[in-house]
Amino acid sequence: MIRAALLSFALATSPALADGLRGTGDLGLVVERATGSLLVVDQSDRAAIGRIEGLGDLSHASLVFSPDERFAFVFGRDGGLTKVDILTQKIVRRIMQGGNSIGGAISDDGRLVAVSNYEPGGVRVFDAETLEMLADIPMGSKTVGIADAPGSRFIVATWDSGEVWLLDHGKDPAKPQITRLTGIGKNPYDALMVGGRTYIVGLFGEKGLSAIDLWADPPKVTRFLPDYGKDQPDLPVYKMPHLQGWTLASGEYALPAVGLHQLLWVDAATLSEAARTDLHGQPVFAVARPDMREVWVNFAPPHNDTVQVIDTMTHQVTDTLTPGKGVLHMEFTPRGREVWLSVRDEDRVEIRDAISHEVVAEIPAKAPSGIFFTDRAHRAGL
Repeated sequence: MIRAALLSFALATSPALADGLRGTGDLGLVVERATGSLLVVDQSDRAAIGRIEGLGDLSHASLVFSPDERFAFVFGRDGGLTKVDILTQKIVRRIMQGGNSIGGAISDDGRLVAVSNYEPGGVRVFDAETLEMLADIPMGSKTVGIADAPGSRFIVATWDSGEVWLLDHGKDPAKPQITRLTGIGKNPYDALMVGGRTYIVGLFGEKGLSAIDLWADPPKVTRFLPDYGKDQPDLPVYKMPHLQGWTLASGEYALPAVGLHQLLWVDAATLSEAARTDLHGQPVFAVARPDMREVWVNFAPPHNDTVQVIDTMTHQVTDTLTPGKGVLHMEFTPRGREVWLSVRDEDRVEIRDAISHEVVAEIPAKAPSGIFFTDRAHRAGL
């Protein structure tokens, strides 16, 4: 009799309990750079559901997610490393780990968080649970383009010395095995990890790019596109391309050209140029729709009110959109039905149907920049 009563009570109360629960797979974070805050958003509801404040200087902020999608690790321009709980919408812990950091990564097992620094340079690695520093790896240079690689490894490029460092924390998180690769090129400014094999480095100090094959033993460096743009005058660079927005679509890389109004298409197998697409301005992000049929591109000032859509089969611009002033970032929903765009100077996030390109909703936000959905937790190299 008592057991039956308890069962009846549980059945009666379980819907109420369920109403208070929320999964993380539908959520995301929007960086509000002017106010040092994060807007918590729900994709299905196309709505903001909360705000997390007190994260410092987010003028060049990025973030990564824990494997369970509950926690985000935010890398601030002021050197702050902040762990936030997306479900409770609170800061778990915040530390000042450096003077100027512009990126970070989380290991494939979710246990380590690495931060690349301008000041004091090098990389610092932290316990993801406590944010206790486990390793301080000076490199005598500003570091850029940090990414995770399989097996509790991180890979990063050095601006001043033109190297790539591979940090293997698999055996001992506090004492990584280090592989230094030279001859990368002058002034690497950003990089991209493609799958778990290829790390591509963009160069600012000279033409061309470098690719590192991590499957080779030792890792192999290949220079490619050494002549792109040599027959064209360089334009002033108002905003550097962000290579985490590079795209591999239909067997080709879509790479924003530095100092040119072009998107470069490179055969992924041969690293040879396949085509070029003339664009409205200097590209910053080139982001593929998840089905890889289209690449969406935004631009540096003074053309940053515009987004162009390119067909990956023809390499032709198929649509030119004008969402508004200061389009800083684009993020597709995981299965590619919608694309969310941050329109910084108009304090809003614009949501478009990724097939028709029509506006379907808007969300007010305070000077939004980066948009990050939690499905990134399951994608390597981000």
